[in-house]
Amino acid sequence: QVQLVESGDGSVQAGGSLRLSCAAAEYTLSSSCGGWFRQVPGQEREGVAFIDSDGDTSYADSVKGRFSISKDGAKNTLYLQMNSLKPEDTAIYYCAADSCLLVVAALSPEEYNYWGQGIQVTVSS
Repeated sequence: QVQLVESGDGSVQAGGSLRLSCAAAEYTLSSSCGGWFRQVPGQEREGVAFIDSDGDTSYADSVKGRFSISKDGAKNTLYLQMNSLKPEDTAIYYCAADSCLLVVAALSPEEYNYWGQGIQVTVSS
């Protein structure tokens, strides 16, 4: 059974940095597409960052230049480095993965079948 498990410190002051990790079990991230998404209660889940099997990345405009997605094949883990955090980055963050053959719209939640449980990130002003 595929499992994705997020971890990381969940609270920081504005301007600070956090790194989220997403460890995979029964699934090989290095040859897959992965993404990070976030959701605020009452709002739709939005795509934040994407990485394909070749390591090419793309980002939502709201986080471009501040967030960085990467993956470690040896650890079978996906990462999201978040710098210059703002209070509006506060949300539940989810990692997701699926075969790159199935992912067409990289930052669309509907493209992914495998999801982590989510982790709260709070940025205080």
